[in-house]
Amino acid sequence: MYRLIQKAAEQHSLNREELIALLRNDEINRRLFETADEVRKQYVGDGIHLRGLIEFSNFCRNNCRYCGLRRDNFNIERYRIDEDTIFKLAEHAAVNMKLRTIVLQSGEDLHFSAEKLCRLIRRIKSLDVALTLSIGEKSFEEYRAYREAGADRFLLRIETTDKQLYLDHDPGMDWEQRVDCIRNLGRAGLEIGTGVLVGLPGQKTETYADDILFFKQINADMIGIGPFIPHPDTPLKTASGGTLTMALKVMALTRLLLPDINIPATTAMETLAENGQVMALKAGANVIMPNVTLTQYRKHYELYPGKSTTGYTPDESLKAVKEKIAALGRFVAEGYGFHRQKI
Repeated sequence: MYRLIQKAAEQHSLNREELIALLRNDEINRRLFETADEVRKQYVGDGIHLRGLIEFSNFCRNNCRYCGLRRDNFNIERYRIDEDTIFKLAEHAAVNMKLRTIVLQSGEDLHFSAEKLCRLIRRIKSLDVALTLSIGEKSFEEYRAYREAGADRFLLRIETTDKQLYLDHDPGMDWEQRVDCIRNLGRAGLEIGTGVLVGLPGQKTETYADDILFFKQINADMIGIGPFIPHPDTPLKTASGGTLTMALKVMALTRLLLPDINIPATTAMETLAENGQVMALKAGANVIMPNVTLTQYRKHYELYPGKSTTGYTPDESLKAVKEKIAALGRFVAEGYGFHRQKI
């Protein structure tokens, strides 16, 4: 097993069977995490990139069985933040908090047309920041329009590469269309961001191996990996959920196979364990996304329960993140954090 880890660190390549073997063996976890951290340091350094997250709408047209924002959740208080307020939040994050990337995230809300979003993108880009969008499936022409307006990255998670599981948990959606949308991001000139949940009912070790190979296949620029946490207002409310350990293993192996990409220490990891993000940063992650959404909205953007950033102001969120970084002996990266090198 140790030889496989070393092979991954040196060659950045493992086959499906090798990945499965490592995922199934918990005796090698410490070595796996330490090696992923070493590879992270070698390829992207000790700087941690901070991305200011603005959750600007919790309306969603989709009905995913695992998500608290699902269309048929009638217990949620829906909101949309107006364009001027979104810009003010971005301005505070860029000017006062000194963040170099803004992330605009929402459910799949058709209220925000391409025209509206492009106007907002141009305003935010005037702040001299990189801009990431996470707003769901769009046409190639829309992705291209966002890029021409100034957007730099786009996050569209595949959630699982198991086609049948995807269809089971994302009713009414199309797996091939999802993959095509992800590929269209690169064709439109955007950095490709995707990711998966770990612990969905029906996922197996083989599924996670396929997920990692998919990341490699599409030549992703950033990957978000988080444990599935059941939400009480969803059909999967009684599911057991994912474990932090397996999520960290999938993340660490992703770092070994794609050594120079950006990998966030996700909020879901922090929700499962008080030091979850620190554990992720010590196992290959190099990005944190402090939430800069107004506190009054955060509690209503509940993808899963117990979200660790709920109840904090933007400045309090940033302070907590910086304390974690300092405790690790790492530092806040100064650049925009683009993925420049391709292995």
